Amino acid sequence: MSLIPFDQREGFIWFDGNFVEWKDAKIHILTHGLHYGCTVFEGIRIYNYKPFKLREHQQRLINSAKLVGYNLPFTLEELELAAINVIKKQNIKDGYLRPVAWLGSETMLISGNNCKVHTAIAGWETFEQSRTTIRERGARVVISNWIKPPAACTPFKSKASGIYMIATMVKNEATAKGFDDALMLDINQNITEATTSNFFIISGNKLLTPIPDCFLNGITRQTVIEIAKTNGMEVIEKYIKIEDLNEAEAAFFTGTAIEIMPIGQIAATKATYGFDIKNHKLKILMEAYSKLVNA
Repeated sequence: MSLIPFDQREGFIWFDGNFVEWKDAKIHILTHGLHYGCTVFEGIRIYNYKPFKLREHQQRLINSAKLVGYNLPFTLEELELAAINVIKKQNIKDGYLRPVAWLGSETMLISGNNCKVHTAIAGWETFEQSRTTIRERGARVVISNWIKPPAACTPFKSKASGIYMIATMVKNEATAKGFDDALMLDINQNITEATTSNFFIISGNKLLTPIPDCFLNGITRQTVIEIAKTNGMEVIEKYIKIEDLNEAEAAFFTGTAIEIMPIGQIAATKATYGFDIKNHKLKILMEAYSKLVNA
């Protein structure tokens, strides 16, 4: 199935407080947010017309903007209502919301303090065929040569577009080599996350995950940790080395779009690690997550 380009779709987008025709939701090429990477965004899944953890996502959008230096011109409640209205107007049963905020075209200087802050929310139906195929066989993952920048180098607690440049580079490189995604290490050779997903391993009744000290502590990550604790698993946040994968029975990614994605293998420089994608504890987590988002 060929996808319609996102600038050619039908419907409406919420843009600076009003709905505009989808094809009319445009910005000028000399827009600060396009050039300097301070655009912030969110991704929110919709299940049976209901956005999952809408408030948490919209609050993070507000926080992300503050971290990169500006305030959104809408309250949390206004953003929540706008998202609900997008779902209704687009009649989205199962899909995805993309809230986004950026600085306007008042200046092309690095400092955008005088720029108007724009905000938009788009939404569309999603199709899971490609992710279902990967989920059934387990993701094939490689260790990237690119490393995660240290905490002092990026506003890593924000979903800012500039941070995702390296994610795009790493994902493109991985898929060109036949992999589904790539893990990045930090400057101390600890595993951090994939391009847009948090990382977990299962060892017995233990669920281990890297400490989010230089990457985003994802909302899905937090949700899975809560589910694991509720189901009696011991959750350990720690620094994880590549060699620690020898002790892992299962491994998986988490993220809004992919939910819980089992990992089949991880290819490192010295070894390839294989994992049980039908692991009992992993199955419990996946079933509990599906039940929660579809409640």
